[in-house]
Amino acid sequence: MVSVCFYLHAHQPVRINKFSVFDVGNGKEYFDEERNKFYLERIIRKSYIPTNKLLLELIKKYNFKVSFSITGVLMEQLERYAPHVLKSFQDLADTGNVEFIGETYYHSLAWIYSKKEFKRQVKMQEKKIKEIFGQKPRIFRNTELIYNNDMAKAVEALGYNAILTEGTEKVLGWRSPCFLYKAKDSSVKLLLKHYKLSDDIAFRFSTPYWEEFPLTADKYAQWINAINGNGEIVNLFMDYETFGEHQWKETGIFEFLRHFPSELLKNPDNNFILPSEAVKKFKVVGELNVPQLISWADTERDLSAWIGNRMQKTAINELYSLENKILKLKNKELIDRWRKLQVADHFYYMCTKWFADGDIHKYFNPYDSPYEAFINYMNIINDLKERIKRGEKMRISKKAAREYLKDVPGDKVFWCNDGRIFRNLKDLLTGLKEMSKETFNFHANKERNDFSNWIRDVIGDVKLAEDLLKAKTKSAAAKIVRMRIKALEKY
Repeated sequence: MVSVCFYLHAHQPVRINKFSVFDVGNGKEYFDEERNKFYLERIIRKSYIPTNKLLLELIKKYNFKVSFSITGVLMEQLERYAPHVLKSFQDLADTGNVEFIGETYYHSLAWIYSKKEFKRQVKMQEKKIKEIFGQKPRIFRNTELIYNNDMAKAVEALGYNAILTEGTEKVLGWRSPCFLYKAKDSSVKLLLKHYKLSDDIAFRFSTPYWEEFPLTADKYAQWINAINGNGEIVNLFMDYETFGEHQWKETGIFEFLRHFPSELLKNPDNNFILPSEAVKKFKVVGELNVPQLISWADTERDLSAWIGNRMQKTAINELYSLENKILKLKNKELIDRWRKLQVADHFYYMCTKWFADGDIHKYFNPYDSPYEAFINYMNIINDLKERIKRGEKMRISKKAAREYLKDVPGDKVFWCNDGRIFRNLKDLLTGLKEMSKETFNFHANKERNDFSNWIRDVIGDVKLAEDLLKAKTKSAAAKIVRMRIKALEKY
């Protein structure tokens, strides 16, 4: 018997804006929402919608089974721009034949550079999967299937019982990827990608000079049948965008997928299986020692695509060096930006090496050269450093926050033009909501801003004082004061 474990990885990065040295410190947005939306809509049209529709048909007709990992950054984009597509994934989940795999929320290389950040992102992804699909993942895959022995122990401590990774000869030697293995010094099981059969679909399917071209479902099923007696499980792992984007509809990729289950199941000894089912069903045949990091990328199956040159290493080291300072600020927006800059694609665009299967990875590369990608990214890093410095200047202690919210001394209250008296920020907020436009303009105009002056000179909250100078209406001023009170109350 041969069981086929079919796994698809769905991810779209958040692409960054063109960012020159002159943009540093000028408040420019980091991420190009228009370009993100453009590429997402294209992927949805060509890949996600037709593939999800076809998968649902195959599940109903053949009891087909499929597992997904969907990055947090992609789920966020689908929530914002295409909730109907997210609903199509939920419909698949509702069949009971779909399993969602855990990973890092931001498709990051955090495992290499910050174990604490890695753990935080894994937990974030778990929460998102539970929220959207109602599942609690217990099978894990790291970004780009990056793996080593230490990861198995860390992931086991997070509650996972199996990891998906690459079935490279570097690790296996003479052994076959078509069995269940365990990690060294851990009870975590390892499901290994059969990279030849997976890449036959993902990379070679539409290659006319390939000796096996054209690849048909019956031919492919025969290759899997040949494993009977020499293996128990065939792990077919690939990018979700293989269907419709990397391999266009015109190549026949959808017809191949449509007929694959029926051809495979012509052999009654074959079936489809989910990763969690495979871990329970099959016995471990051996232990794999993976001291060095491996991945599923390119012909080398290493990390050189992301951190193989000096530019990449400089950029990523600079990014993670900001971790402690960013987190201390407790600024959710700034932390989110920092994490979106961790997306592995940013570093892939800086890759300078030549590799056999790189064309697909570079498909959506927005840069003319890796050097342009590096310079653009580092300009954003420098801007991020400036924002951190400003945030540190504005950062206050719990004691200061309590002081800002207290009543001021009786001789320093704010006497409003309409007769009101403000003793604290909450008084001011109420007053701003209720005072007339004329009263507001009397205290806040081109010549002066009494509210800002009182807050700076009496209360001592310089940040709020500076923010109020930007308010041109009483409603805008009230919003600024309300948000500041809310922030201070969190300390």
